[in-house]
Amino acid sequence: MKAVTRRRFLGFSGVAAGALALGATALPWSDLLAAAARDPRPDGQGVLVVVTLYGGNDGLNTVVPVADPAYVRARPDLAYDPHEVLPLAAGLGLNPGMRGLEAVWRQGRMAVVQGVGYPRPDHSHFRSMAIWQTASPVTPSGAGWLGRWLDATGDDPLRALSLDPVLPPLLVGERSAAATLPLGGLPMPQGRLGEALAALGLPDATDDAFRARVAQSVEHLGSIGSSLAPALAGRTPIDSTELAEQLSLAADLITARVPTRVYSASLGGFDTHADARGTQERLLGVLDDAVAPFLARMAGTPAGRDVVVIVYSEFGRRVQANLSDGTDHGTAGPVFLLGDRVQGGLHGTMPSLTDLDAGDMRPTVDFRDVYATVLDGVLEADADAVLREPRGRLGGLVKPPV
Repeated sequence: MKAVTRRRFLGFSGVAAGALALGATALPWSDLLAAAARDPRPDGQGVLVVVTLYGGNDGLNTVVPVADPAYVRARPDLAYDPHEVLPLAAGLGLNPGMRGLEAVWRQGRMAVVQGVGYPRPDHSHFRSMAIWQTASPVTPSGAGWLGRWLDATGDDPLRALSLDPVLPPLLVGERSAAATLPLGGLPMPQGRLGEALAALGLPDATDDAFRARVAQSVEHLGSIGSSLAPALAGRTPIDSTELAEQLSLAADLITARVPTRVYSASLGGFDTHADARGTQERLLGVLDDAVAPFLARMAGTPAGRDVVVIVYSEFGRRVQANLSDGTDHGTAGPVFLLGDRVQGGLHGTMPSLTDLDAGDMRPTVDFRDVYATVLDGVLEADADAVLREPRGRLGGLVKPPV
């Protein structure tokens, strides 16, 4: 068996990600993250929080077309009655599990982009999620759309942070990757093992470009984890769901003015082929219980005024219910944008429930146009360069900083 040398270890490793955690509300300023003290995020600089709903959320039972007879005909046992939903606009209601977000809607801080999808849709979870995360429906790309933004904006590992257990592809670029933080923090090894790990991150003139990048990421992992250990020790986790804890941690970092520009969180379980109504309503309640308090906290601090949350899923569901009181993989669905920088209301056009494409709704908004809008309006990026093609914009969706 060959010895595991530093060079061999780095060769077998992927690009490592750093880690970051900070409990701003529980700590004095003297204990805040060194990066925030050195380079705090200024007012007016946008922050994007991406929430991924894995499994294919049923858009028709999220933003419900209760006044459309075709909706009731297609889903006799799954359809909501008008009195059961939370009113949004004429003929549309919000799922009853989303009472907190209905209040955000009434405040004018929630935008619903209707009918979002992409051309020639794919019903595979893996392929469709890859398309959404790379923004490449036609030409396969190994780089995430925000990973390409990372590639274009420097080498600081604090610019983007995943709060998911695994770094999602959307935050992995061709040359850069976001940091990642398990909810329990990042316990760094001590003693001889810790010394050996630190040695892997030391620069070596014989490294090729790939190994140099991995070594640099290992160094980031150690330095960031060590600097944040006191903050992690002082932070009290909330007693709630994983998504709520992810967003609570993001709120701590944002209020501390950590210079991170992008956060990623997620919630799974939306593949509702059977007993869909109760399952989805429960999951949307979990989403609501996490996002609504996060937005309330952001509204109460100057640091949160530039935060925009985007909530999406890899596809919607088919219009017609199946024989198991569920729905099968479909195409278009709503995307939510939330925050003070969002122009609340309905955007885009609700797809027809009768003019279908082999049983599927026809998308009316390309998801890449939504991405281009937030890249321009929130991250002040060259969206066409990041997305590698000229894209449209949804005018008026994102407001300029105050």
